[in-house]
Amino acid sequence: MTQDGRRLRGLRSRETILRQAVELSSVEGLDGLSLGRLATATGVSKSGLFAHWRDKEQLQLDAVEWAVRQWTEQVVGPALRAPAGIRRLFALHEARLAFYGEGVLPGGCFFFAVQAEFDDRPGAVRDRLSRAMREWQGLIRRLVAEAVTLGELTGGADPAQLAYEIDALGEMVIIHSRLHDGAQALVHARRGVLQRLRALCPDPALLPED
Repeated sequence: MTQDGRRLRGLRSRETILRQAVELSSVEGLDGLSLGRLATATGVSKSGLFAHWRDKEQLQLDAVEWAVRQWTEQVVGPALRAPAGIRRLFALHEARLAFYGEGVLPGGCFFFAVQAEFDDRPGAVRDRLSRAMREWQGLIRRLVAEAVTLGELTGGADPAQLAYEIDALGEMVIIHSRLHDGAQALVHARRGVLQRLRALCPDPALLPED
């Protein structure tokens, strides 16, 4: 029991540290993530951190995995509970906007913050980030294709193109909400996708009017 309790405490400590690592990275990027910086932010000693991570790259990789899990639980999971088709597609976009609007991360979006750091840097971290972003785009494309198959989007809807547009409007929230027009960015991003989908939907009543 003592050994199990110690293991559970260790897992909880690791989760707490990774949560803080993702929050810090959403502002400062993964390059700014170090055991020393985390020790200061979490109040955990460097020796305690070394019990979990022996090098910076593994810490970065684990931070990416934690961010993927957080995104899956708070954005993807809730959206997938919506009815299949165009409502599920729009629910995914709304869940993303809610994640940003609620300020879950101080920098807005972990992936937006770190992708520019690693797009030209070969290695394990870049590969994992690239896979995460491909999986996200792939999910949007699959939901578009599902809506087309169900007849809730016109047959002329291009899944790759529409997924790109939806994702781009989501990313613009991060840029504009922090440097330009604040909460209005959320309004524009929601309305932009909603109007695009309503124009392509044979039964617009499936979607909100505004």
